[in-house]
Amino acid sequence: MSRQLASPHKIPHSMTTTALALDGYRTTETLGVVLGITVRSRSIFGLIGASLETLRGGRIDRFVELCERTRSEAFELMLQHAEQHGANAVVAIKYDATEVMQGVSEVLCYGTAVLVEPTTIA
Repeated sequence: MSRQLASPHKIPHSMTTTALALDGYRTTETLGVVLGITVRSRSIFGLIGASLETLRGGRIDRFVELCERTRSEAFELMLQHAEQHGANAVVAIKYDATEVMQGVSEVLCYGTAVLVEPTTIA
């Protein structure tokens, strides 16, 4: 059963980017680096199911779902951190992942919190 994270944030996903700037906006203030970090382990049941999926080859849906959920959680936590800094956008977003121990992974989502305003066309 897949559970979607609710996004109660004031910063909409359209105000986030991996680029250094948002098209149609100019940065008025840079507020600093923000991050979201989560650590996940695979359950024994998920591991068994994924192991069975490897027998047929191809995409391993159970692991894909776990990775998507984990990245989404880290992203949402980063947005919360940006909001705490008073940002209305986040630029230069990146992800990093590390295996903390066998079967336990850390996912970090980070970027630069900024205040932006729409550019005006003269």
